[in-house]
Amino acid sequence: MSAERIDSDVATIRPDYKDELFEFLKNNSQLDIALGSAFPSPHLFPIADLNRHLASAGRKSPAETVIQNMPPGNEGLRRLIAQRYITEGIAVSHQDIVLTSGAMEALNLSLEAICEPGDTVVIESPAFYGALQAVERLKLKAIEVPVDPITGLCLDSLANALADNDVKACWLMANFQNPTGVSMSDDKKKAVVELAEQHQVYLVEDDVYSELYFGEVKPAPLKLWDRSDRVLLCGSFSKSLCPGYRIGWVVNRALNEKLQKQQMISTLAGSGPIQQGVAHYLQYESYDNHLRKLRKQLAARQSAFITLIKRHFPAQTVVAQPQGGYFLWLELQQSVDTYQIYRHLCQSGISIGYGRLFSSKQQYQNCMRLNISFEQTKPLCEAIIMLGQLITDHSDN
Repeated sequence: MSAERIDSDVATIRPDYKDELFEFLKNNSQLDIALGSAFPSPHLFPIADLNRHLASAGRKSPAETVIQNMPPGNEGLRRLIAQRYITEGIAVSHQDIVLTSGAMEALNLSLEAICEPGDTVVIESPAFYGALQAVERLKLKAIEVPVDPITGLCLDSLANALADNDVKACWLMANFQNPTGVSMSDDKKKAVVELAEQHQVYLVEDDVYSELYFGEVKPAPLKLWDRSDRVLLCGSFSKSLCPGYRIGWVVNRALNEKLQKQQMISTLAGSGPIQQGVAHYLQYESYDNHLRKLRKQLAARQSAFITLIKRHFPAQTVVAQPQGGYFLWLELQQSVDTYQIYRHLCQSGISIGYGRLFSSKQQYQNCMRLNISFEQTKPLCEAIIMLGQLITDHSDN
């Protein structure tokens, strides 16, 4: 399946995009079956255990911890995060980490630390809409580089974009890219880091899904090949442990102090009690046991979703099968406008991630992103059947 090829031209976000995205995000928080949501099902996570550890950590904490958890954040939690990276072969100290209020703050702080208004950045296409939001909010110029749902980021297009433009940074997802779910090979990851070094460009790495792999080995981040501290590695517990707790981080030694200052003047600090609670959980519970169970559930739910799609969607439907994460990217016949299908579904309390949300322009209108993290209840199966029928009705015969 081939994603539509994008020219390496500087793109501007369409004027109505902000209002459209706001409506979409608001609907996903209110509808009964949010297949368009970017958040995993909360029923997959140990919420009761986390709340217990949050209470326990709070009882043990002296009043001074409120000040101690100012940027760069709770030291114990930063040490625990660093230890996990070290076991993966990535040389990281807790002093290289700044804790943030979720991954979005981590990613935005990273861009703010290295870019000025008017600077040019490379983003993916299709792109996570958070990247499009950040580009607009920070008044940056964007070059969209195509991502194929099977082969991933187009290296030639990235090389051309860096050679032909004064690019300051690239915002990339190397593992289980949102929305396509595709991952870069290790050779491609290494090549991307080498290109960034060659052109003196920073890489803002959005790595929030890497714990959700279905294979035997966790995929490495771009940071593994970084020898010049050019990668700002952004992670989060929101997709793997505690949605709603808003715990993210940035890993970068050279820009650490600048990131702290940027956070101090924007949001002041993350939540000290939440950071302590998560650190307490990681210290006394088996996060890895939870992850093994979570990955097994997600793999089973992806398989069940694909079976339903093959049964109820038109035969021309093309769906990639990522080896991790919880998104499926579907390409439908050109005659299908997934925005119109989305509007119809909303009337029945159902949402999908319609294609044009993932581009600065009116692209991918015949594509959609589905969240497969939900249990296949009778209402959910009926929603998939309804979606399949709508797609059939909008397809060419």
